[in-house]
Amino acid sequence: MEEIYVRHVELLGFEKRFFPSQHYVYMLMVKWNDLSEKLIYRGYPEIYTFHKSLKEMFPIEAGDIDKKDRIIPALPAPKWLDNQKSTETRQSTLAEYCGSLINLPPKISRSQLVRSLFKVRPEDENPPAQHPLKRNETFVVSNDKTRDNTSEISGPIILESYRVIADYSHTSKYEITLQIGDLVEIVEKSPNGWWFCQCDIKRGWVPASYLEPLDGPEESEEADPNYAGELYITTKAYKAAEDDELTLEMGETIEVIHKLLDGWWVVRKGEETGHFPSMFLYRTGEKKEMESEEHVMRRQTPPPRRSTIRNAQSIHSKGRQRISQDTYRRNSRRFLQQKGGRPNQPRKTSKASTQSPLQEWNNRDNIPKTTGSSPGGELKGAPIIPPRPSPELIMERCTENTRKKVSVRKSS
Repeated sequence: MEEIYVRHVELLGFEKRFFPSQHYVYMLMVKWNDLSEKLIYRGYPEIYTFHKSLKEMFPIEAGDIDKKDRIIPALPAPKWLDNQKSTETRQSTLAEYCGSLINLPPKISRSQLVRSLFKVRPEDENPPAQHPLKRNETFVVSNDKTRDNTSEISGPIILESYRVIADYSHTSKYEITLQIGDLVEIVEKSPNGWWFCQCDIKRGWVPASYLEPLDGPEESEEADPNYAGELYITTKAYKAAEDDELTLEMGETIEVIHKLLDGWWVVRKGEETGHFPSMFLYRTGEKKEMESEEHVMRRQTPPPRRSTIRNAQSIHSKGRQRISQDTYRRNSRRFLQQKGGRPNQPRKTSKASTQSPLQEWNNRDNIPKTTGSSPGGELKGAPIIPPRPSPELIMERCTENTRKKVSVRKSS
């Protein structure tokens, strides 16, 4: 009787399952030499475990003795924390791996180990029970990708290398401890300031503020603030720990005017501006997944700010000039004035500060004229500080929307 073996493997997509816990499995259509076709489901960790066993069984073909003899294809190690994005982007790599595996010499492609991986199992024909509240989600590869998988493969992924500029000790099992001068490879850059990296055999989350690129200062963040701002909503309350930070409650709508790589964005609430952890923000109008798998295992506390990392040799200090909080506030206030807006709560500054020329021009009708004073009685060089506008004048010059809000507040 002819030995049965795999003739072809086609990747159809992947499935997101929620029982017994959230995980992902790939859907593989396996075609055997007896012309039968079977649909199987395999998780990436299992496929990678198979890959390591295959290399141990065939050390020569794996290149363990001489690298030039290697014919077994490479397969990247699984991420510590798989999510939908990584599962989706890994499809082309897995499809290429399965195709190369089946085309290896018969002693490998028809081995018992390979047949065991692709052999249909009871759980393939009868999937396990689903979550009582959530249904499995299936993601199928598009027809264009199915016809030409190689068009989606652009060669091996080259990870960016960064240098550690200060010692960092992990505070959870999902982080790693690093020493100054260590070189790490960045697997994922999260906008909340926590980056997933690997250093030798260690893999975990590290604050971006402790890392710097090897070639030059980091330039991938926004070069200049956008004082028009983007509307975001706070998902968690935060109390300011530094003078240039903002204290906000959960559910407040703010404007983000500068996104920084260390995860501390500059935001504006009324006329107040300051730094706020981006991990507590989400853009208005976007669907917010509170229990997304990307955030379950990540740190729930903001990362350290880059300004708190002291290292005179760091190239961060040689990069883009750091914008002071006073500059943020001054330019933001100027933008609001030019736009025609009025500050909700004027910020109290030093006694030496004065109103802008635009404010003085708007208040020109409210400046009382001095009578009976002689030129000699005036102090030379002393600035003329206009008095605060009367409530009636403020109500007259404010917008219709503001007048409605004030009337509603008074009536309540």
